[in-house]
Amino acid sequence: MRHEEVKKQILQSPEVQREYDELKVLYDIKREIIKLRIEQGLSQKELANKINTKQSAISRLESGDYNPSLEFLSKVAIAFGKELHISFQ
Repeated sequence: MRHEEVKKQILQSPEVQREYDELKVLYDIKREIIKLRIEQGLSQKELANKINTKQSAISRLESGDYNPSLEFLSKVAIAFGKELHISFQ
């Protein structure tokens, strides 16, 4: 069975779908940070130095083991030369 088929089958459960939806935002943020870091040619350590934190904090953020504060995400955005926008839709 392919990944998408398994995912579709699992997400048929309303409980699993709700959990998935709640975590999606954090995974989207994680993916965007990794993408931007790679595009800008930065290592985790270099990004950490730009925002005055440790490489381990960036690693936890990218692995999804960390629920970042808005202040932390704002620092990351500034390090990338970006703005952080949050909206409810």
